[in-house]
Amino acid sequence: MPYRQGGDGIVVNTQFFPLAWVLFFVKPKIAVDGQETPVSGWGRTHLPARPGQHHVHVHVPYFLPPKLGPADVTVDVRPGQVAELEYKAPMWAFSAGSLGVGPQKYNGVGITLAVVAIPFALLFLVILLTIVMAAI
Repeated sequence: MPYRQGGDGIVVNTQFFPLAWVLFFVKPKIAVDGQETPVSGWGRTHLPARPGQHHVHVHVPYFLPPKLGPADVTVDVRPGQVAELEYKAPMWAFSAGSLGVGPQKYNGVGITLAVVAIPFALLFLVILLTIVMAAI
């Protein structure tokens, strides 16, 4: 677990895929040991925490599902140090988020690509079939 000097605590760096522009309008929710902490927005959030093990939960409030990208991790905070975590919201709304020591990956990439690519492939096949039928 990467640590840096400078007091006890946890830093969570929250991120989302830039093309998921709707997430610009909502803020992630972060809870440490079941206590939700105020978050000013996406990016780095410093959470004071005493030395020891802590349960960290992150999700994004959303329409459907109501909790987009839930992710949990247990982190060990050492005396006088800050534990660094990274959270990435998923690309597919029904996938879990990624939370842990960075770098993290975006979950739901495969299903997102399939949902986008399949309609284009079907459209291409319809156009191709139309051209072939017109040539006959």
